[in-house]
Amino acid sequence: MARADLDKQPTDVRRMFDAVARRYDLTNDVLSLGQDRRWRGAVVEAVAPLPGELILDLAAGTGTSSQPFADAGAVVVPADFSLGMLAVGKKAKPALPFTAGDGTRLPFRDATFDAVTISFGLRNIVDPAAGLAELRRVTRPGGRIVVCEFSHPTNRRFRTVYMEYLMKALPRVARAVSSSPDAYVYLAESIRAWPDQEGLARLLRTAGWAHPQWRNLSGGIVALHRATA
Repeated sequence: MARADLDKQPTDVRRMFDAVARRYDLTNDVLSLGQDRRWRGAVVEAVAPLPGELILDLAAGTGTSSQPFADAGAVVVPADFSLGMLAVGKKAKPALPFTAGDGTRLPFRDATFDAVTISFGLRNIVDPAAGLAELRRVTRPGGRIVVCEFSHPTNRRFRTVYMEYLMKALPRVARAVSSSPDAYVYLAESIRAWPDQEGLARLLRTAGWAHPQWRNLSGGIVALHRATA
């Protein structure tokens, strides 16, 4: 599998993720109060990997989200645009075939994968709709996609409190545990600007995915979308 042309992804965003790679998993665990483990488990459950299936885990970072698919007997390809993330992941999990790739121009043939998934990375693709269409291209007919992404809490009062946490508390906590705390200011702003659950379902339909459905996790802080090719 060849490395994709990464020029279409803004270099400042790539550098940001390169900078946080060293302590990325620890920081996510702290900032989510451990909920990220539950969310990853829900992704694996939704993908429902079978032994021998070929699965693309896009925006895989250090491969923490990819390992459970391999443990289930599937062949998983962790892909990311951050070379720093891939380097950290390859050192920790040398058996996984880490692959560099731009989410809008993946280095794979049409109809390659039985399932594709992306967790907390769709917001970081320069054109999310194009990224979803590209994921559709590399998925075989009848295959499936699972998108795990930050979303909009369903309770109005809780949503207000959550947004306050994002914009004020999250960057402060990140300064204590992250190798690049400024990146988490970007994180908070990108979450606040992201579409709600129905909005992401519309993006999936527009990109050619059929029957999109979603399940709210942690009161809608995160939504798990699933659709078929």
